[in-house]
Amino acid sequence: MVETFLPPNQHLAIRTIAMPRDTNPKGDVFGGWLVSQMDLAAGSIASIRAKGRVVTVAIDGLIFYKPVFVGDEVSCYVEILRTGRTSITLKVEAWVRRALSSNTLKVTEGTFTFVAIDMERHPREIPPLALSD
Repeated sequence: MVETFLPPNQHLAIRTIAMPRDTNPKGDVFGGWLVSQMDLAAGSIASIRAKGRVVTVAIDGLIFYKPVFVGDEVSCYVEILRTGRTSITLKVEAWVRRALSSNTLKVTEGTFTFVAIDMERHPREIPPLALSD
């Protein structure tokens, strides 16, 4: 099955290529490598929304649908689901474009929660959205 749909409310946050160094001895791309790419993508969007530093506090509902192969172009799309007083919850989807193909397919998705922190690493309030945001 070829999927080419990308949800309209999501932002492309990171794009990278899976490399041989990202694999186990059998040549399979580590799931942990993919999760780290998703965490980087979500953290980037969360820090923009929080207007400062954030830390990951939870990853929920992580589902691996398809494998990622060496040479795949991996794109992580992020949507803010909710913003609390100090936390932000985001949906992250990882999609791949296989080498020499224009088709994309979703390989992984999950929900990431971050807490905004201050200089002393204590939770801080997330500023309200400004009209210009």
